[in-house]
Amino acid sequence: MRCIICNSESEFFFKKEFEGIFKEMISSSEYHKCNNCGFTFSPTIFSLNEKEFSKLNIEFHKWAENPMIERYGNQPPYIEQATMLTVLEKNKLIDLNNCLDFAGGYGTLNKLMKKYFHKEPFLIYDPYMQDLSNGKYLEKDQLKKYNTVFNSAIFEHVTNRKTLEEINSCVSDIGTLVIHTVVCENIPNDSNWFYINPVHCAFHTNKSMEILMEQWNYKWSAYCPSAKSWILFKNEFNNEGIIIDELNKELQTKYLYYNFHGFVDYWKGF
Repeated sequence: MRCIICNSESEFFFKKEFEGIFKEMISSSEYHKCNNCGFTFSPTIFSLNEKEFSKLNIEFHKWAENPMIERYGNQPPYIEQATMLTVLEKNKLIDLNNCLDFAGGYGTLNKLMKKYFHKEPFLIYDPYMQDLSNGKYLEKDQLKKYNTVFNSAIFEHVTNRKTLEEINSCVSDIGTLVIHTVVCENIPNDSNWFYINPVHCAFHTNKSMEILMEQWNYKWSAYCPSAKSWILFKNEFNNEGIIIDELNKELQTKYLYYNFHGFVDYWKGF
């Protein structure tokens, strides 16, 4: 099966046998690795039709986001992401007045932005999960272009190139794409890796993300470790470096890392 990032050949990497409640959702899954960019994915999950994949996602997140049970893995750092977006906006690095939360789930980020940062709710698009009390949800045919497109914990769920293109197509020509997902130098050959679960089926490397940036014409990027999020910019790098350097001085920490000519390969390993 060919890689959906660079179209190179892939080969078998490992197989995961799920246990307990996960086994009821999907008993096992194979994972393949691209021979060129290292992008790792599950042909097992990629082969599910839309109805099957939708059911799998809904059932998993009903379980994973139930506060009455022990969490499995790591939830997205929503409050840190809300803080990061506010800091970026205050420093005129992004535009939150024209923003879409792509695959925004139950609107957790919206809820935090409104409660703690007094920000009006973003528009949200999510075909699988919705909570209308936490924001305005759009239908697919209502999507347009936005100056900021945010997505938290979605890139690891994408099963095809078409969906990746749908995300990017929402970003305006002068816009930014904010991504929260795990990106590292090499995906470990380990079926017990912390990021493996029944709905995580796509794992990006620094090289695969660099290729995506080039394909989509993003010029430079920044990374916020506390929010575990990358910000990809379509505008040419200009005085943003000065702004970020001053911001880091103000906060007395390396709050943002940046690469003015490509992807910030922050994570080399774990």
